Amino acid sequence: MAGPGRPRSFDRAAALERAMRVFWERGYETTSMTDLTTAMGINSPSLYAAFGCKEQLFREAVALYDATEGGPVTRALTEAPTARDAVEAVLRHNACAFTQEDKPRGCMIVLAATHCAEANTEVRDHLARWRCVGMRELAQRLDRGVREGDLPAGVDTSAVASYYTAVIQGMSVQARDGASHATLTKIVDRAMAAWDAVVTVH
Repeated sequence: MAGPGRPRSFDRAAALERAMRVFWERGYETTSMTDLTTAMGINSPSLYAAFGCKEQLFREAVALYDATEGGPVTRALTEAPTARDAVEAVLRHNACAFTQEDKPRGCMIVLAATHCAEANTEVRDHLARWRCVGMRELAQRLDRGVREGDLPAGVDTSAVASYYTAVIQGMSVQARDGASHATLTKIVDRAMAAWDAVVTVH
């Protein structure tokens, strides 16, 4: 039996996906409960019954974003034959993903809660932790490159991961500001042209 106020046809997964897109496009703080209930096709009691509260809904939306939009990045880090190939695949995928016409521009994990009021610092910190995880996964792929011999021993993999993460985050901001796929591709070309200098052991 459907809960109070919840449509019998309620599809939790579909509603979560629609909420994800709203948060991705508008950010956490500027997304209202009305924005969410309208997009999800449910009323407030249904939202609270299914997801607890706005913050819990946001956390689930971020996890869904990572599981779906982040899938190609995970595969690139896992399947590319060298560390350089993996980094380039991640950057080129993001140049496409950040500028798709049918989705909000940029990266939700980068953009959705970088600036929050004190009451929402947990939300801001939650996304900061996600960004740190992404950078750590990139560093781990670089560490694998050192072990497999396609990166020099002694390279500062954390610094390299930090640099390319900064490139990705900058691409996300530029995409939100309207940069085209061609513009982001030129950024990737130059970031990869700098590869030998970036991985030099100092």
